[in-house]
Amino acid sequence: MLAKNAPALSATPSSNLAVSSSSTRFRPISAMSGASDGILYRVAAVCGVGSAVILLINAAKRSGLIATTNLTQILAPLAEILALGLIIGLFLSVGRRTGLFGLIAFVLNFAALASLEGVEVVINLVFSKLPMATVVELQAGPLGLVLVASSLLFLFGTCAFVISLVIAKDVPRIPLALYFLSAMPIALRAFVPELALDLGLAGLAAALICLSMWLWTRASTFAQPAYEV
Repeated sequence: MLAKNAPALSATPSSNLAVSSSSTRFRPISAMSGASDGILYRVAAVCGVGSAVILLINAAKRSGLIATTNLTQILAPLAEILALGLIIGLFLSVGRRTGLFGLIAFVLNFAALASLEGVEVVINLVFSKLPMATVVELQAGPLGLVLVASSLLFLFGTCAFVISLVIAKDVPRIPLALYFLSAMPIALRAFVPELALDLGLAGLAAALICLSMWLWTRASTFAQPAYEV
């Protein structure tokens, strides 16, 4: 009987050893994934701050506080590109919790910012070099329709994305409200006075800084794996 029971007794340590070695292999991979996710969220936060700085430069340029130069004109469209990094981080950390609506809102906002970046390129790098009569003529054609469509898409995309983050019940409400309210005069720039647009740019910059700081401080929390093997 002892001979028959011996294999069964010896199987237990070997199976435990196999489980232990498997855990040893999987845990570092999970830790590495969490670390890379944390870096991703912090990069997204840095992008948000960079976008805010450029928005403040744009507001100062429009209000005459700083001179309009080739550098400020080139920097202007980068605000939307950097903002894309922030909304990616916000979606991956919080927005995707709202399911299909969160995904649709993210795609709309992403497309809106991408199209608005094209608008900024036209305004700052094309219209600024053309006579006003030519600009008016161009806006009267298909280009004008595209500019209006991009602005409206930005308004609706921002609204949907903010709602998705509110539903997620984690992102602070005040920066989100400021984000949406500041986006309105930017989207309706053709119908609002210059002061409203400048205030919108400054308000949006403040909202981006707050959201970026929040994402930076929570990056390690969001990067934690849901479970450990």
